[in-house]
Amino acid sequence: MVTTSRDVGSEQHGSDPATGRLMQIGEAAERVGLSIRTIRHYEEAGLIVPSARSEGGFRLYTQPDLDRLAVVKRMKPLGFTLDEMRDLLAVLDALDTATGADRAVLLDRLAMFHSAATARVTALRDQLALAEGFAGTLRGRLDHHTDQTV
Repeated sequence: MVTTSRDVGSEQHGSDPATGRLMQIGEAAERVGLSIRTIRHYEEAGLIVPSARSEGGFRLYTQPDLDRLAVVKRMKPLGFTLDEMRDLLAVLDALDTATGADRAVLLDRLAMFHSAATARVTALRDQLALAEGFAGTLRGRLDHHTDQTV
């Protein structure tokens, strides 16, 4: 028997992920490219809740859970905090059903996240350019000194 924490559609373990197939944490970790430890940490931080638990208490995840983990994974290298991640996930969740003025507020918040992500990507590109320049300088010195010893 499977205990669900929310409606996951089909609960037949082994069916197609798009129709609600349940995966244990190891498979979920492999599919998303995160460690089991990281997924557990994100659960403790309130970013992800497994869709179900097996009778034995194993966490069970669906494709939408993995999609949520993928959002978090992509935010991490941009330096978003856990609170910011939680906030963006709440915005994304709420957008699915929001209407009218509520929807407009959520879209404004999503636009702010987009702006922040774009600014952070630009900063990372600048850092990468500096790092590549430094590596190039070292390569030049290495080549110069290697040529002198031959």
